[in-house]
Amino acid sequence: MIHHISHERLTIERVREIIEKGYKLDLGEEAKADIEKCRKYLDTKMEDIGRPVYGVTTGFGSLCNITIPADDLSQLQHNLVMSHACGTGERVSPEIVKIILLLKIQSLSYGNSGVQLATVQRLIDMFNNDIIPVVYQQGSLGASGDLAPLAHLCLPLIGMGEVEYEGRVQPSAEVWKKFGWEPIRLQSKEGLALLNGTQFMSAHGVWSLIQAERLSEWADRIGAMSLEAFDGRIEPFYPQVHKVRAHKGQAATADRFRELLEGSELIRQPKTHVQDPYSFRCIPQVHGATKDTIAYVSSVIETEINSATDNPTVFPDEDLIISAGNFHGQPIALAMDFLAIAMAELANISERRIYLLISGERGLPKFLVAKPGLNSGFMIPQYTAASIVSQSKGLCMPASVDSIPSSQGQEDHVSMGANAATKLVRVVLNTERVLAIELLNSAQALEFRRPLKSSPAIEKIFADYRKEVPFVDEDRYMHPLIEKSIEFIRK
Repeated sequence: MIHHISHERLTIERVREIIEKGYKLDLGEEAKADIEKCRKYLDTKMEDIGRPVYGVTTGFGSLCNITIPADDLSQLQHNLVMSHACGTGERVSPEIVKIILLLKIQSLSYGNSGVQLATVQRLIDMFNNDIIPVVYQQGSLGASGDLAPLAHLCLPLIGMGEVEYEGRVQPSAEVWKKFGWEPIRLQSKEGLALLNGTQFMSAHGVWSLIQAERLSEWADRIGAMSLEAFDGRIEPFYPQVHKVRAHKGQAATADRFRELLEGSELIRQPKTHVQDPYSFRCIPQVHGATKDTIAYVSSVIETEINSATDNPTVFPDEDLIISAGNFHGQPIALAMDFLAIAMAELANISERRIYLLISGERGLPKFLVAKPGLNSGFMIPQYTAASIVSQSKGLCMPASVDSIPSSQGQEDHVSMGANAATKLVRVVLNTERVLAIELLNSAQALEFRRPLKSSPAIEKIFADYRKEVPFVDEDRYMHPLIEKSIEFIRK
């Protein structure tokens, strides 16, 4: 299966499909023509421009006033990539690095960056052969582009750095020998085009949105099972309630719960309690707000991944080379901070439902075991969920409100969007863990409602889950059950 790199809008859903189904990339004819046109224009322009052009004939950052001799322009770009590879900390997951590669290729394909066709083709070759550069999480300020991580991404182009290939990390030069590839000799502006850009941030945002869509759906399924297990009421999900407060996500959540619970014996049985706690009664409002946030952030990130974000920007048809700020990550930094908050709230309300399920209310045994006291049962999984939720609250401190000047004050306001991006990934993974713990609890609690049955939809989820995770009748080693629950909602 082949995805053709073109000017057709790249969607988050399409990125998901490319990554999950193992598509290969091919550069479309229009993209090839635009890349070559821009490169030819830049080469011609350099012969008679008669003025310094930032990053093309000058140094970088606060060194922008130092003009570089023509004979040194290639070395300038080589030095840029090499010297900017200052990342540290944990490695970025190979799955996200592959998305970074895809988005960098897409951005360079518009013909506004001045790169060689051979440079873009080598990035495609790396993607198609699952040659994944070693990239580190820390080092980008989220402005001037993701300089440090993108330098690590592109070091292999010049035969440097490390890549993961065939299951092990090795020097890129060794892998290049296996393929018979020579290092790319970067031309004027190319290093800057490769390093300027928001692809590190954007790829984390794309990955997080793919997971957020999945976890939002699972939050509804698991929440519906918990509602049944807690003997909750259906009235808060009636459409009349949501017509008079018409947030799209709220209405969609209520619709989904009614669909999930259609045909349930449990939901139809008479209730002795008048109201449910907020963590059940306000599910449409809370889950719905997260759905609306996902939709908004998706629109922002999709705009970003269909953009040219390096600097300077080259416009061959208008005879313009403009040094501006499309590399600044503020638009997506704000959005990713917002998504982190929304995903943390899915976990926050989930933990409250976990707490209620083990509280010994509404006919359920304390801690969901038949003999509490001798058995602690599901006491400590709630502690774990609470710990994770607390950590996510700390991670939701917005990165985008911070800025530390760099490059001797030339780059005096930055987005810190890379920190927003890596924090977001951690929050998403935390939310997955909490939802998995809720599923562990809700399936256990549902068994105490027998012989009454839930809906066919919920019973199907329950039956599939029980193939992986058993009922707990007395204390046992719980960590493997949590891990199996995570894997269940992941696949």
